[in-house]
Amino acid sequence: MTTEQHWTTTPITEDLLRGALELERTERGVLPHRLPSWARAQSADGQLAMAESQPSGVRLAFRTRATAVELDTLPTKRVYPGLPPRPDGVYDLVVDGHLVDQTSVTGGNTLVIDMAAGSAELRPGPVGTARFARLPEGAKDIEIWLPHNETTELVALRTDAPVEPAPDPGRRVWLHHGSSISHGSDAASPTAIWPALAAARAGVELVNLGLSGGALLDPFTARTMREIPADLISVKIGINIVNTDLMRARAFAPAVHGFLDTIREGHPDTPLLVVSPLLCPVHEDTPGPGAFDTEALNSGKLRFRATGDAADRAAGKLTLTVIRQELDRVVKQRAEQDAHLHYLDGLDLYGEADHAELPLPDRLHPDAATHRLVGERFAARVFGAGGPFAAAGA
Repeated sequence: MTTEQHWTTTPITEDLLRGALELERTERGVLPHRLPSWARAQSADGQLAMAESQPSGVRLAFRTRATAVELDTLPTKRVYPGLPPRPDGVYDLVVDGHLVDQTSVTGGNTLVIDMAAGSAELRPGPVGTARFARLPEGAKDIEIWLPHNETTELVALRTDAPVEPAPDPGRRVWLHHGSSISHGSDAASPTAIWPALAAARAGVELVNLGLSGGALLDPFTARTMREIPADLISVKIGINIVNTDLMRARAFAPAVHGFLDTIREGHPDTPLLVVSPLLCPVHEDTPGPGAFDTEALNSGKLRFRATGDAADRAAGKLTLTVIRQELDRVVKQRAEQDAHLHYLDGLDLYGEADHAELPLPDRLHPDAATHRLVGERFAARVFGAGGPFAAAGA
């Protein structure tokens, strides 16, 4: 129990948050969004709405002398009937750049998703509290990284000493867009998703537009990225295009050009990296759409499969192999006039040899160990000496 006179309650405002593009005022508090309201209004996709409201890469950032912190939140947890319960989302406490504690919040809303019936039901629940105690004495910079895979409404921030917004760290801002793998998929915690790992190693500030199921070359995403201040930009393209069977080869390259053109309207000279898909054996040479493996579901396991026919490639259906070839071609073509445009083959981050050691548990998403591998490789290849995002003089 908290004692009111011993605590300072600080309103949660935009200047205490990093990685969120907008705060929605709610009945209880505020809800961080990773797409602005005008962009959300241009899509009726429930999957995208859920993904962008899950605060992957979003963190509270403040300076304080407090030794105890409490954050009241209203999480929305997903339940899939017939499958093992998902673990509660993790809150990572980072003090002066070091991860020092983790916790979870019980309670919250429950979103029951019946994959067999194709239905979803939201069941309201109570507010819970993330508590951190025995923090180091003295002034310090604190970040609370919110769960990357739970929609999280922020209700109240309490500390046993006043807080102020964390000072500008003066680091370069890295804006990244990708699929559920960039969103965090099955990473262990919010600071352990591969973009967060790479950002920490490189000493940059992350703005993560990894959107589970939502890396579909949507024009509103490109326009959003065009308006975000950034020193470095990357876009990871491919897996969602294939597993949604969204478009054919005729449409793909022009859509990539249009997406990059829009980003370039706001960032004409910013280093811009195009990343092709990681290895995903079920879709390497078999088109989508992807689907749940019903036999696995019947046995209480979650696995994915490709339902397309490899013969349909002749009619323009896309596979990951074709996507990589097209992205390589598009970037080479554009790079003749754009010296700041670069390409990274996703197989250099996770390829066949890696799959032999670290297979994808559900045939689509990497596990915690693979997130770490990808983050370390991305940091070395992209931010390291000679990489497209290397710091001046590196």
